[in-house]
Amino acid sequence: MLKGFFHVPKAVNEPVKSYAPNSPEKAAVQAAYTTMWNSQIDVPLYIGNEEIRTGNTRNITAPHNHKHVVGKYHLAEKQHIEKAIANALEARKAWANMAWEQRAAIFLKAAELIAGPYRARINAATMIGQSKNIHQAEIDASCELIDFLRYNVEFMTQIYNDQPKSDSTVWNRVEYRPLEGFVYAITPFNFTAIAANLPASAAMMGNVVVWKPSDSQVFSAKVIIDVFKEAGVPDGVINVVFGDALMITDTILASRDFAGVHFTGSTHVFKDIWAKIGANINNYKTYPRIVGETGGKDFIIAHPSANVKQVATGITRGAFEFQGQKCSAASRAYVPQSLWPAVKEQLITDVKSMKMGSPEDFGNFITAVIHEGSFDKLASYIDQAKKDADAEIIVGGNYDKSIGYFIEPTVIVTTNPKYTTMETELFGPVITIYVYEDAKWEETLELVDTTSEYALTGAVFSQDRYAIEVATTKLQNSAGNFYINDKPTGAVVGMQPFGGARASGTNDKAGSALNLLRWASPRTIKETFVTPEDYRYPFLG
Repeated sequence: MLKGFFHVPKAVNEPVKSYAPNSPEKAAVQAAYTTMWNSQIDVPLYIGNEEIRTGNTRNITAPHNHKHVVGKYHLAEKQHIEKAIANALEARKAWANMAWEQRAAIFLKAAELIAGPYRARINAATMIGQSKNIHQAEIDASCELIDFLRYNVEFMTQIYNDQPKSDSTVWNRVEYRPLEGFVYAITPFNFTAIAANLPASAAMMGNVVVWKPSDSQVFSAKVIIDVFKEAGVPDGVINVVFGDALMITDTILASRDFAGVHFTGSTHVFKDIWAKIGANINNYKTYPRIVGETGGKDFIIAHPSANVKQVATGITRGAFEFQGQKCSAASRAYVPQSLWPAVKEQLITDVKSMKMGSPEDFGNFITAVIHEGSFDKLASYIDQAKKDADAEIIVGGNYDKSIGYFIEPTVIVTTNPKYTTMETELFGPVITIYVYEDAKWEETLELVDTTSEYALTGAVFSQDRYAIEVATTKLQNSAGNFYINDKPTGAVVGMQPFGGARASGTNDKAGSALNLLRWASPRTIKETFVTPEDYRYPFLG
């Protein structure tokens, strides 16, 4: 929808603060952490202009100290979900017709609030509630979220400015309408930025949203809500609900006005949602947009020409930052025999040097995994690897949940390229390595391509350009984000649009105009200036 066109501030990527000793940002986030650690927040449902406290609550705890309660959040019943839908549709009447620059201003303000007065709070909330160390919190909750908000405004203006050709006889134009109905946003625990972007990107394009954050991300979600409210998002545009995921999803998908889902989470949940949408298709007013980013079994493959320290660093950073709880995290690697002894030595040295504990201690590289279910799953795979003849744990392999859900960074080496942990998504600080014969480079590339159902991220390390070219071609469908001589994590908004195919999602590239286009329903308008008054064409004579 284009009601006038203006130049907007050009998006620039937010610089990452260092949090070095004695820096002002370190002092600020430590103060915020202490305050929020002792906060006892009470998080209601946000529906229309109401804050609804149902009295049916769950505690918010810190994964690195699971007995410590920092607050509680209220759970919705079916009537609250129906009320959220009704409020969203009522808010749509004004929001969908608001001039685009007015919507843009709200989200640009939100970006500046996060860059300034909310930065320490949103980082501290992410450290406490999701157990991210300060660097991981900074690049996620601050920098990536700020970048999403700024760049989405720029992408939106690019979309609106894309207009068809006209001539002297007709004026053609395209109006980028929001979807007719409401959007359902389902967000994960692992990235605060994703939690904010999924509802915000749809809302920025004029849509109204019912947003269900992850139960394991409520603490930082509350800060996002505070930011959006202060930035001026009108009541009812983004409604926030918590509770039973199955009940919420079934209630939403039963609505005739359901117009789309913006999802990040597990593959099996996304497939289930897709199936339910298909089963309900005759009920909907429009064909719903289905946009999802799901799992990954992301790879690193090293060529015999690769630099040993670069490979080892790519593995340790790619696999163990944020405890491997990134959908892009490296979880399988292929290393040539000629490099393996040196890579192995460096890996063991690096992993043994990593400190593990609370994110409050800035010296800790590793903190806790998100909850007990994740801990138990990871521990079971580690225990199995200890028993299996075709697997060996060369470093790590210990775990302890007495205080927090701590899993040591663990490196498994297997002689079986189809070993369980080479194929199964674990979502934790565990990587499995297969050592291949140097002469079998292209054969191993084929193995990489055919081992996993996923195709999210992957990386190749090589100093041989011919080898890089072969890998780039043979692994064309293996990863939506492909990295050359770098770890497979850390996509930057505006630089590396993110998303994968196969079982990893619809590849609608968050951090680009491609994603925003999914939340618009274009209308073409043709205006003829001198209208014909006789049906006869010249060929009739």
